[in-house]
Amino acid sequence: MNRKTVKDIDVSGKRVLVRVDFNVPQDEATGEITDDTRIRSVLPTINYLIGNGAKVILCSHLGRPKGKAVDKLRLTPVAERLSHLMGLKVEMATDCIGPEVEKAAARLGEGDILLLENLRFHPEEEQNDPGFAQALAQLADVYVNDAFGTAHRTHASTVGVASYLPAVAGFLMEKEIDIMGRALDEPVRPFTTIIGGAKVSDKLAIIENIVEKADSLLIGGGMASTFLKAEGYEVGRSLVEEDWLDSARKMLQKAKKNAVRLLLPIDVIVAETVDGNALWKAVPVAEVPSQWHIVDIGPKTVALFEDELKRSKTVIWNGPMGVIEIPQFSEGTSAIIRFLSHLDATTIIGGGSTAEAVEKVGLVDKHTHVSTGGGASLKFLEGKTLPGVAVPDLRVLHAVLLQHR
Repeated sequence: MNRKTVKDIDVSGKRVLVRVDFNVPQDEATGEITDDTRIRSVLPTINYLIGNGAKVILCSHLGRPKGKAVDKLRLTPVAERLSHLMGLKVEMATDCIGPEVEKAAARLGEGDILLLENLRFHPEEEQNDPGFAQALAQLADVYVNDAFGTAHRTHASTVGVASYLPAVAGFLMEKEIDIMGRALDEPVRPFTTIIGGAKVSDKLAIIENIVEKADSLLIGGGMASTFLKAEGYEVGRSLVEEDWLDSARKMLQKAKKNAVRLLLPIDVIVAETVDGNALWKAVPVAEVPSQWHIVDIGPKTVALFEDELKRSKTVIWNGPMGVIEIPQFSEGTSAIIRFLSHLDATTIIGGGSTAEAVEKVGLVDKHTHVSTGGGASLKFLEGKTLPGVAVPDLRVLHAVLLQHR
């Protein structure tokens, strides 16, 4: 990673605006945070800043308020959880821009922390509005982006602010880009990629990129139905993206041409209906009942995938193997998670539902890296440049900086 990080600048006595990703899951009824992984993941950056005398201003979004203030999407519960994790008081701002917020930022002492209110309460955030970006920038002297989970968004707080303040990366951003970048560009081989999830259309760009780099490619999840159909199998009432069958066939041919071992399921779990009360069973892929749905990879496929994985030295995984929201259809995913946790290899788990599955099994610390970014990790694995990473290093508009001297 060639970006500058917080270690490359002097933050002592300066107000530092840190873009974090506190878009945490909450209990619908109580609003209680059910998984604080994204909060804990930025603690190294926050601790470094306050340890070096910075005045820390955190900003994040939560949910999709669509440009309006929504009480249940306020960041107060996040401020409380962060206060608990850090053992010190985190002040909560009434908004993310405006005179009152500017006063709160001005009152900060060295080592103090202020959390701004939900950025997406303002439509200008997602519009990357220059005025909104400048209003955020006026709160601080330095900008740190430590929100990998939103790095694929061209928003005011991820891209716009960097036009008005010195911009560097936080430790989480550095870790995400460094680990995944090395795995993709300089993998210790054999290099295996596991791709799952519901749709081929969501992952085809990843497959196109990976098939140029990997030694093996294992395909599961709902998207496997489209590949199986492309191979001539009947898949019952499973979701098949008919418009993507030709693309799936081309990927199969490209993998063969590149000598990439592309493995599809050899058996699957099928169910009469996709719900927790349905009848289900394991069948070979050639024997899927016409009115049933494929909901998971089968035990023979798990064994096949594990046999391939045990030879691997680098593994990147994005997308579950089945309908993990229903416990009996999550076993294929859980089995692969458990197997990888004992593998003598670099194991990288893409964000989103795959990361949630690892967290649920309780094996996060048994993997080399579990990404905090769902959409961002997808774009990164596609080989795309992330807008929040591409902003020029230490780009400065001197007129803005002069206001803070």
